[in-house]
This record gives sequence, structure tokens and C-alpha cells, in this order.
Amino acid sequence: MFNSGSEPLDRYLQEQVTQDIRRRVAACFVALGEQRIAGYYTLTSASLLLADLPASTGKKLPRYPTVPAVRMGRLAVDQAFKGQGLGAALLADALHRAIRSEIAAYALMVDAKDGSAAAAFYQHHGFIALPSSPLALFLPLATASIDVGDHGTLR
Repeated sequence: MFNSGSEPLDRYLQEQVTQDIRRRVAACFVALGEQRIAGYYTLTSASLLLADLPASTGKKLPRYPTVPAVRMGRLAVDQAFKGQGLGAALLADALHRAIRSEIAAYALMVDAKDGSAAAAFYQHHGFIALPSSPLALFLPLATASIDVGDHGTLR
């Protein structure tokens, strides 16, 4: 059974994800290891309010009220696979999917649900916190640099 150490993330995978996929409100991507789920993440379409972005970012964008984005709603790694770089590989895969999509999006956005450790993980990979909400972060897709070779790692 999947055990990330976060009860809400574990429960979502066990009880809710199938319904969200069927209703087309989220797509779920999994990494398998030792014939079980080692980690997963979800993607949905979203938008960022232009007014919520840092002023230096917002002034470079068209004056629409919102900016299209892709939301990574959940990212979790099973305890047995932690410390092996799987979280970063899943993040790189999510970025790769968002970048190569034929549907335009300005950024990949995340909500750091487990507080400062999760926010630090995303900031380490170049994400920027929204000024009004430090646990809501975004990464402009035009600036994302991904090595999609054997490991799909972030640079």
C-alpha cells in the first residue's frame, strides 16, 4: 500500500483519484518501483490572477485578468523510495508534459501543502512564491530548463 507519510496524499490516491480522472478534473501520473506505486503527481488546467503575480513578472504579460497555467495539485513519493531523487524526477516529468502540451500555459503552479519543507523543495527547483501566499508557487514554463534524457531531471 502507498505510504508517503502524508495521510491526505495517501487517502487521495486510494480513494479519490479514480473519480477525478473519470470526471476529467485531474490527470494522474505514477512512477512504479518494485511492482508498486513509488510516487505520483496530478495535473489540471488552471489560471493565475495577473494581480497575484510579482509586479516584475506581471508587467511583462498581457493585461488579461488571468494567465493560463497548469496546476500540479499533488506530488507524493512513497516512504520506501524517498531520498532517491524521485520527487525531482516526477517534477521534471510534470514540467516536460506542461511544456510540450499543445495547449498554451504560462506557468506550472503548485501549492506546497506540507508547509515550508515542500515550499523549499519547489524553490530549490526555481519556483517563485506568490507575494500574497508564500505556499503558492509558480515556475514560468519559458524559463524551465529540463534535461529529458534518461532521468528527466531538472537543471
